[in-house]
Amino acid sequence: MISLDEAVTARLESHGARFEVLVDPDAALEIKRDEFEGDLEDVIAAEDVFEDASRGDRPAEADLEKVFDTTEPLEIIPQVIKQGEIQITADQRREMQEQKRKQLIDTITRNAVNPQMDNAPHPPERIENALEEAGFTVDPMEPVQEQVDDALDALRPIIPIRFEEVTVAVQVPADHAGSAQAKIRQFGDLEREEWQGDGSWIGVLTFPAGLQNEFYDTVNEHTSGNAETEIVKDKDDLRTR
Repeated sequence: MISLDEAVTARLESHGARFEVLVDPDAALEIKRDEFEGDLEDVIAAEDVFEDASRGDRPAEADLEKVFDTTEPLEIIPQVIKQGEIQITADQRREMQEQKRKQLIDTITRNAVNPQMDNAPHPPERIENALEEAGFTVDPMEPVQEQVDDALDALRPIIPIRFEEVTVAVQVPADHAGSAQAKIRQFGDLEREEWQGDGSWIGVLTFPAGLQNEFYDTVNEHTSGNAETEIVKDKDDLRTR
């Protein structure tokens, strides 16, 4: 379950009665869109249905039966969310908007590059400042992924930017290969890997270009700076196993 501070109220009025449930805001939106795949008990603040959640008042069981044909909270909660309205306070809206703004900046930073600077990643501060200059407003009620394209459209008049992937070949010496390759392969799609006769490991990975600095930092950290890397210009040249 989540805390009350994290929850918003979903409210449904039907047959002269009111029903309220307390739920995580992002999960509530996923449930309304039939996109929720998690465990309901993990995203609610109470396994209960209220008439007034702020006071803790509960509806009559007869009203629950009349509207939902059950008194079981875990069966009723999704129906209230889907059919009702999500109520958020001004403070909750500001907090949700700030959280979504940070997620949006992180998503763009990880995936975008500057095509005028040899596809170098944009620092988060540059993305944040450009979004502010563009006057882009993050919608706290929409998933971040659905706002990325609009954000990019707003950013392009301000900074050169595009989403790009990069493919990098890395060779890790034998004395670091065991632990380092496990960390390295987490960065993206492993196009190819080979263990050499001397115990060294070669991997070819494709990942969002905005992660290049983080990738090289990780490689250096786990190989004491002894790995060799090379950007693969043409993935068609790869022979994957």
